[in-house]
Amino acid sequence: MIRVLLADDHGVVRKGLRFILEQETDMEVAGEAADGREAVRLARELSPEVVVMDIAMPQLNGIDATSQIVKQNPRINVLILSMHNDETYLLRALEAGARGFLLKDTAEEDLVRAVRVAAQGKPFFSPAIAQALLEDYMRNLQQRNQQDSYSLLTEREKEVLQLLAEGRSNKEVAQLLNLSVYTVETHRTRIMQKLNLHNTAELVLYAVRKKIIPGL
Repeated sequence: MIRVLLADDHGVVRKGLRFILEQETDMEVAGEAADGREAVRLARELSPEVVVMDIAMPQLNGIDATSQIVKQNPRINVLILSMHNDETYLLRALEAGARGFLLKDTAEEDLVRAVRVAAQGKPFFSPAIAQALLEDYMRNLQQRNQQDSYSLLTEREKEVLQLLAEGRSNKEVAQLLNLSVYTVETHRTRIMQKLNLHNTAELVLYAVRKKIIPGL
């Protein structure tokens, strides 16, 4: 049973999300929070597998609440819920430790799948987000008269990129690919250099744009 904490300051939204989740036999709503501080407290007390967190919460915004929840319990997977398809919000959410990002206008279609994916510790993003990010990325490349650097990656680097974007640690990647941790770290460094990325959040965003992460 996947236990879910719903965090949104609008009771009608929480009621709608609860209704969707309670139709599934493998999910239950463990609790509801109406503000960010309450979400942090309930996450600590209930230890749900997944928290569905509105990005705009009173008292403590959703991104800061996510950061506190993940620091207190890294095994909790937070899905950010937002009305805005904005790369800045998405990057901040990933940096805070969010596992995924859902748009409110497509939550009815995406919520159940997102919760199941997040409960496995994998990232999930609304398909509309992935498509918008890809279009914006390609438009920026054209404006700068640049080429996508993905083709510069070796086959091994592409494998490492996908596994890292899926949330695997260097040690896990090393075990899956039968490599040393040092070799994985070297691949990671080269990937970041070739793609001009600076942190894990940017790496995940890149994977979303390229539709490298499965399930999008």
